[in-house]
This record gives sequence, structure tokens and C-alpha cells, in this order.
Amino acid sequence: MGQGKFIVLEGLDGAGTTTQLEKLAGKVRALGMPVLTTREPSDGPLGLLLRQALSGRLSLPAGRGPLSAETLALMFAADRMDHLHAKVRPALDGGTVVICDRYVLSSLAYQGATVPMEWVNELNREALAPDLTLFIEVDAETAATRRQLRGAPAELFEEDGLQRRIAAQYRRAIRLRGGSEKIVRVSGAEGIEAVTEACWAHVEALLHKRAKR
Repeated sequence: MGQGKFIVLEGLDGAGTTTQLEKLAGKVRALGMPVLTTREPSDGPLGLLLRQALSGRLSLPAGRGPLSAETLALMFAADRMDHLHAKVRPALDGGTVVICDRYVLSSLAYQGATVPMEWVNELNREALAPDLTLFIEVDAETAATRRQLRGAPAELFEEDGLQRRIAAQYRRAIRLRGGSEKIVRVSGAEGIEAVTEACWAHVEALLHKRAKR
């Protein structure tokens, strides 16, 4: 079937990446193409540990607080490699379009907010580069309002002040990786369908390019 395409969705918590993941997957299926939706942290063993850490259910012994930023950066990088080997690469090799909710930019923005971004980038040096990354851009205040409406318990990185810092880190991360990867910034301030159409224009162009080969 040939090589599939690897598409990543990025943005602050509340930007709408999970919603757009399913919307875009539906459009790919409508073209008759196989598609796999996935996410990071992954559903693998390290990803499950990371989800426990993010929700506060996994911490240091003796009540010494959450895992360190360095430990989380290492765990995210390790989970990413497991995810690539177990799920992403096999699907791509089979000609499937893979759409992933979060990837390397999330590590650069979230872990890079508290440890050197260059170190986090080096940890992820062997990670497969996406064919397309869509950064759904909303301001921290809009993202906070959406998280409140969602009503889910707050996770480790969802404090408003930290989210503002992470938004700035995302901009740094895009500058760092944008020279070697295709990263497109899409306004997430519009309604869901408008954001889907803006994202789809770039996905459709990528898939059309694949089909012409």
C-alpha cells in the first residue's frame, strides 16, 4: 500500500485537539483511506504511568510530591519511542494515515517550561518527524474557560499561570523545530467546524500530494 502519512495535532489543554482528531479522521475515512487515531501519552505501559502522574495518582515516595520535571521528560521521550515502534510505524508502513493527539512539541512546551528545552529536544532526537503538525492556537484565557466548561478534574500542568508560560514555550518550540518540520498554526478561536475546515485544508493537500505519487 505504500507509506502512510503522520499527522500531529498540538495545542494548549482546551485548544480542542481531541475534538479535531476525530473530525479529521472522519474526513480521511470519507476519502476511503485507512486511518489510525492515537494520542500521547500513549496507551502503552509507560503512557499509563504518565497518565497516573498527570492526574496526581503517581508521585514520589513518602509524600515528597509529584515526579520531577526531568523524570517526566525522560518518561515522555521513552513512551514516545515505545509508541512509535508498537503502533505508529507499523501503521505507516501499511499505508495508514496516522493522526496523533500530541507529540514532540508538547514535550518541548510542557517539560521545556521547567527544564532546558534544548535538553528535551535532544531526548527526542530519534523521534520520527511528522509529515504535518497542526498547532491549534488559542490564548491561555480561552483555553482555561474551555477546561472549566469541560468539568474534568485538573491535571498537573493545567494551572492558569503555567498554561500562559506553556503557550510562550509552544511559540519557542515552533521556532526551534519549524525549520526542519512542516508546522502550521491554525486559529482555534473560531467554532469547531471552522477550525476543522482550516485544519482539513492542510491535511487534504498533504493527502492529495501522496495520491499523486
